[in-house]
Order: sequence, then C-alpha cells, then structure tokens
Amino acid sequence: MHSPVNPSDLHSIPVQFVKGIGPKKSDLLEQAGIRTVEDLFLHVPRRYIDRTTVVSIARLREETLTGAQSSAPGGGDPHGEGVRREFTVIGEVRSFRVLGFGAKSRFLLVLADRTGSLQCVWFGGVQYWKTMFRIGETLAVSGEPGMYGAILQFVHPDIDRIASAAEGEHDQAATKWIDTLNTGGLVPMYPSGQELARAGLDSGGFRKVIAGAWKTYGNLFPEILPRAVTDARGLVSARAALQSVHWPASRTDLQEGLRRLKYEELFRFQIKLAMKRRTMREESGGIAFAVKSHLARRLADSLPFSLTRAQVRVVREISGDMASPGVMNRLLQGDVGSGKTVVALFAMLIAADNGYQAVFMAPTELLAEQHFRTLRRLLADIPVNIRLLVGAQKSALRRDLLEDIRGGTAQIIVGTHALFEKEVAFARLGFVVIDEQHRFGVMQRATLRSKGANPDVLVMTATPIPRTLSLTLYGDLDVSVIDELPRDRKPVTTVLKSDEDMAWVASFVREQVRDGRQAYFVYPLIEESEKLDLKAATVHYNRLQQEVFPDLRLGLIHGRLAGEERDAVMERFTRGEIDILVATTVIEVGIDVSNATVMVIENAERFGLSQLHQLRGRVGRGSDRSFCILVAKKWIAGRAGRAAARGTTLAADQQLLAERRLAAMVATTDGFSIAETDLRLRGPGDFFGTRQSGIPEFKIADILADAALLDAARADALAIVESDPHLGKSEHRSLLSYLRSRYHDEMKLIDVG
Repeated sequence: MHSPVNPSDLHSIPVQFVKGIGPKKSDLLEQAGIRTVEDLFLHVPRRYIDRTTVVSIARLREETLTGAQSSAPGGGDPHGEGVRREFTVIGEVRSFRVLGFGAKSRFLLVLADRTGSLQCVWFGGVQYWKTMFRIGETLAVSGEPGMYGAILQFVHPDIDRIASAAEGEHDQAATKWIDTLNTGGLVPMYPSGQELARAGLDSGGFRKVIAGAWKTYGNLFPEILPRAVTDARGLVSARAALQSVHWPASRTDLQEGLRRLKYEELFRFQIKLAMKRRTMREESGGIAFAVKSHLARRLADSLPFSLTRAQVRVVREISGDMASPGVMNRLLQGDVGSGKTVVALFAMLIAADNGYQAVFMAPTELLAEQHFRTLRRLLADIPVNIRLLVGAQKSALRRDLLEDIRGGTAQIIVGTHALFEKEVAFARLGFVVIDEQHRFGVMQRATLRSKGANPDVLVMTATPIPRTLSLTLYGDLDVSVIDELPRDRKPVTTVLKSDEDMAWVASFVREQVRDGRQAYFVYPLIEESEKLDLKAATVHYNRLQQEVFPDLRLGLIHGRLAGEERDAVMERFTRGEIDILVATTVIEVGIDVSNATVMVIENAERFGLSQLHQLRGRVGRGSDRSFCILVAKKWIAGRAGRAAARGTTLAADQQLLAERRLAAMVATTDGFSIAETDLRLRGPGDFFGTRQSGIPEFKIADILADAALLDAARADALAIVESDPHLGKSEHRSLLSYLRSRYHDEMKLIDVG
C-alpha cells in the first residue's frame, strides 16, 4: 500500500491506491476532478437526507391533500441556509416518457412504492433525462410535492440513485439503504454522475470508499491553519471537520464541519494572493516616475469637460503608485461611460513625459481601433506619437510601426494580442494598460510585462465586479473604482417589448431620427442559422432598409468585416451620415457616439446580463434623454415585465434565467447592482460569459453565500503575511510546507501580474 512520508503530501497520493477504486474507477474520478486522496476527502456531500423526511407515497399524498405539509417534519439545508420543507420518497421506476414537442416538451417519470405512485416532471432537457433512468431501478426522490388535478407530483425534484435495475439487486440494496435511514442521523448524498454510478460510485459507493480511505489515511490529513486562527475564529480541527461532514452526528456538528472546510478553502486561496501582493509591492527595480507632467497638464486644459471627483481621486491614486519605486499593479473598475480611458491617458502621458513608452492593450481589433481613435482625438493638440498595432495591417506599415516601437519614437502604442508577438520589441516600456483584462490569460499578461523593465500595470474593466468576486479574482491587486458618472449624463430609460411590438419600436425609432438622433439595432447573429431560431444582422439589415426604413440611411457592422470597412462605417456613423447602425455585439464596448439615443436589442433573452448592460451603455453618452428597448419573445417578455413591475423576481423554480435577466435590466441602470444579480444567476466561473483562466472554482465554499467567511479568511491571510512575510515562524511552518507542496507551480509564478 502506498503510504505518504509527510502529511502535507497527502494530496500527492493517487486516488487509485484507495481500497475499492483501482485504475478504471480512478480514471472516471479524475474526470470528475478527484485525483488524490485529499480530493476524495474534500468531495463533500451535495446534500443530506434526514430519516424524518422519508415518507411513503400514500403518506405524502395525505399530507399534500390535507395541507399538513407546513406542519410536517421538514428537511433541512445542511449548509445553514435555512430549513426547506421537503419530503423524500423511495420507490421503483415504473415508466418514463417525453410529452409535447420542442420548447414545450417535458419529461415525465412514474415512481411507485408499496403504497402508491407519483409523477416526477422536468421541463426542458428531455434528451438528457431520457438517458438518466432505467425501468426497475430504485430512486430516492426529494422535493416539495404538489397536486396536478388528482395526480401527486414532484416538479424538478432532487434524484439519488439507490440501486440499479439488475435482477434481485434493487430490493436488497434499497432495503439496506432504508435500514440505514431508520437507524437515525443524516445520510450523505454525494455528487456523482452516470458513468461513476454505473461503476459503483453512486452515493452508496462513495460512502464506502471514503470510509475505507479514512481508516488508512484519515489520521494523516494535515492541519495547516495556525492555532491562533482556529481559536480566534472558533474553528474545529481539519480532521474533526471531515468526520462531521462525512459522518455527521447532528446538524450542528455538520454545520461546524462545513464552516471549517469552507474557511480553509477560502484561506488557502487568500494566503496565496496575500503573498503574491506582498511580493509585487516589494519587487525591486520598479520605476519611480516624476508625476508632475506638462503633457498631463495640457490634456487637462484641453478637455471639453471637467473630470468628475471620482476620476480626480483615481488619477491621484494611480500617480501615487507611479511615484513609488515599487511596481504598480492596480485594477480600475468603472461602469460604462464613467471615463476610465481618460484616466488611463493621464497615466500614459506621465510615462511619456518621463521618457518611457506606454501600451494600451484591448482584446479585439475593433475595440483597439476605437480606443486609438478616441486617444488620438484627445491628443490632437498634444505632441505625443501614438500608434496602432493590430494583426491585419499591411507589411510596409507594419515594418514602419515595429521600427518606430523598437526605436522609441512611438510613445503610446494601442494594440491587441499582436503586442505579444516576439518581433515586437520596445525601446523603453514603462507603463501597461490592459482593457477588459478578464479576456486575457495570466501568462499573456506576464509576457507583456516581460517586454519592459518591470513596468507599472493598470488593468481596467467596464464590467463592474461584485466585491466578493473582486476579493477572489483580484485580491492581489490594489483597486480603484470610478463610482460616479459625468454630470451631464442622464439615466437610460429601459423598456421591454415583445417581438409582436415591432411596429411600435419602428415608429419610436423613426421619431427619434426625425428629431436628429441616431439609433442602434443589435442582433445576436451575423447570418441566420437553421439550428437556432434567432434573428440575424445581415438578413434584418436588408429587411429594415428595404421594408421598414427605406427613406433612412442604414449601415451594417459585424466582426467579419475587414478592418478598413468597419472603420469606414463607424466614421460615417460618428459623423452623422448613418441614421441607424445595424450590428452584432462587436459594438458592445468602446463605441462612443453621443448623438445616438436609442439602442434596440433583438432576441434580448439570448444575451447575458453584463452584455445587455454594456450594449445599453452605448447610448446615453450625451446630454439628451436616451432609451434601450429590449425585444424578446412574447411569453418571456410578458413574464419578465410583470416581475419587473412588481419589483420582485419569481422563485428560481418558476422562472427562466432569461426572464430574471430582463427584469433586472428594466429595474435598474446601476452596473454594480446588475453585476451582483449576474453573479448570482450565473455563478463566478461564468460571470464574464465564458470561464476564464484565473477565476477560482471552489469545491466547498460559495463566495456569495459565504461572503462573511471570505472576509475573515482574507483579513487573517493579510495579517499573517504582514507579520511574517516568508512564513518562517514556527506556527506557520506547516502552512508553508503545505503551500510549497500543494501549489508548487503557482508558488513559482507568484510574481506574475
């Protein structure tokens, strides 16, 4: 038997060495993220079934019909989030089928025990559910029951597979499982899947292998938290926590165990961020800029508007960092239209005045081109050489540009991923601005930094980031927030219409254009798709031009257009030569046309909440009242509109996520409030639309529900690193040993910004 030399190496023992697993099951477990014995111990149950909630189907029918559900023994939420009134029944699958067609289809399963039968219903995902069940298998089904006429139903219940449909197996297994329930206590139900369950690793299988692993390795699970922390926070030991989670004696015992495991997971991440932050601050060889800049002064004097108080505050925070010999790593947050680009330009001019080059990096060519035009306009009367570097440039221009950068005559370089290329060499790179930085990986940012001599770095985002996510994703950075919009900006009025209201929408847009304004029509696709029932920009551009607005001037822009063609269309729209710009989401960020007052978003239900907010931010950039019109399918628009009118959102099991997004858009224009809603709807990993490198996935903790624990873990991590930067004190040696062993590669890259 494989045996660890050091408790801190428990994570290095492959799970296949646990009795009852072996190579085949370990391959399946690895696909589920369980690679080591430590991973197995931290594979905590997704829920628990209390024996007091298990009833017969006949009893459940009686309770539901008599309305006694409210006083019946209820199940509890083991994570401490409140008691749920739910029941569990154990029965055999008698039949299942799909009813209806298309979007209105539903999956229906009949479950029976010795006392009767009931239906389980799922709306949507029918193809998935069809593969999940077998006739004759035994299931534990949990949820809040209801009556559909005379039929007892669970709608979208929790399902746990108790035994397979193999002949003779289900009766014996189910009886044994029920006997376990009848002994009292809480029975853990572990996350699993079809393949794992078929291999014997359903909830019962996990209970067996975890118990076996605990006998062999349980006493070796490391205690990495300093005694001072566990005492101050009232945390049980790591081993006691694991025992309480896998074999809880009571709900209180369980909750204390979960609290400890959640805290430790958050603490492990925060201590790495705290060490990285300290390393960056102490990094030698940074640039101490002289921040009194005549170029920055000329910019301030030439602006046709006054900076907001928030912008002035942030400029001071950034210039203070630049004056320090340490390397700046700062995150600049601000809602759409708050003026982040101008703030970044002040910093770049300080760098230029000190003889250094500055880079402004954007994730797409369109956005880079927009920033280049904006910066060039702001620098029209200021002697600074600004250049644009993107992938699609002619060879002669590119050679000239690269020489300009290499020789140092290019002072500000705006670009895309092309800036990462080996042939791009800077004479004296001193300041880096990364816009919409979540779209770049950690190593890409490190590559750009390596092209200079420890340049200061300012990362910006127009997607407001909720505080809980900011503490996890950017805990190693100093944060500046522009929380104030320009004084002449008016809130954008947002209305929700169905696709049957397009005549009204067209009339409203025509009225705005007649008054000298401009409008956007945004579609989710470039061309129509046979598989998706979505409106496409190219098709509807032709229809709008020929049938709806034949007397108006329309333009079309999307990501497949060549750069020169995109530029030409945008220039015409900016000059007012186009009344209505038909587009895809390429205009999501960076477009600034103050005369545009209407944003029409078709198939709005198909866009993410942050994306909708960004698109809405393309209007309302002048002093005129502006409007965002969300157009959705009739049934979605109706339900979302009613929820917004009430100022509430329906329960999650009664409402699609699309409805909740649209209701939130109508209810508020506050980007940070919208970001909080978006985070709750989609979760941290998908907050930016796709899972991005650097966003941690916590297995046990929930950064929303466990915000208080996150604050505590962050405070403790910062205090420890402040008092013992290298974790050399005796009380921190176990922690350091664990970090070095568990996060070896990350600790080597701890200085990557």
